[in-house]
Amino acid sequence: MIMAEKEKENLEECTHDCSSCGANCSSREGGSVKVELHESLNEFSRVKKVIGIVSGKGGVGKSIVTSLMSVMFSRKGYRTAILDADITGPSIPKAFGLNERAMGSEKGIHPVVTAGGIKVMSINLLLENATDPVVWRGPVLAGTVKQFWTDVVWEDVDFMFVDMPPGTGDVPLTVYQSLPIDGIVVVTSPQDLVSMIVGKAVKMAKLMDVPILGIVENMSYYVCPDCGKKHYPFGESKLEQVAKEFDLPVIAQLPIDPKNAKACDDGKIESIVSDEASAAADKLEQLIHM
Repeated sequence: MIMAEKEKENLEECTHDCSSCGANCSSREGGSVKVELHESLNEFSRVKKVIGIVSGKGGVGKSIVTSLMSVMFSRKGYRTAILDADITGPSIPKAFGLNERAMGSEKGIHPVVTAGGIKVMSINLLLENATDPVVWRGPVLAGTVKQFWTDVVWEDVDFMFVDMPPGTGDVPLTVYQSLPIDGIVVVTSPQDLVSMIVGKAVKMAKLMDVPILGIVENMSYYVCPDCGKKHYPFGESKLEQVAKEFDLPVIAQLPIDPKNAKACDDGKIESIVSDEASAAADKLEQLIHM
């Protein structure tokens, strides 16, 4: 009853400008919110698949998962790219050791290319100083993400991974509406509120009619270097339970690995060798092509 009243209110207040609204109503063709709103790529860009990496909250390692999947797919021979949509908390450039600024030409803005050939665009590649805060309101943040899609010369990309900001605010909404997302990966950690947090991310994706490829549990455990036994610092994993609750494929359980953390801090994420990350990329590749 409350939902029906809310929908009625939305219809009464409707401006018929779907680009400013996230409601899933009958005014949209087929009741879907994803069709006519996509922004056009730069004319010199070619992007085949766009995969969003999302989370219901911050601090779960979403950017690390984004970076690792891009690296692992690159090792498979795919041309990969990262669009860093986390405008207020960008961390992708640091993980790859990128310190140069993105440059422009008559074609558009050119992404910075990592040592391994991964194309990256992040707000930190445009700021005078990487530590400068981005104190912008929602519409400006959302507009910046759109420009990363429309004004950047991505050239030939097989897989673009979009590092989304946490939560369900303006920027995730803009990404879902403006970019042709082929699927999302939900990243979580093994903590008590995981079911509720995953639920928010899943329900938003379904509202926006975006396919959910699966779930990754990050910081799931660590392996003792002395005895080789797995330990669970955040408690026993709830991944299988949560995956079953939301009918999601499990992509991976990624461990806490101090060597990987140091590689990211040193800007050398492309040097990481991880059987777990490699297996996750294999599973994600299968799910994308299903």
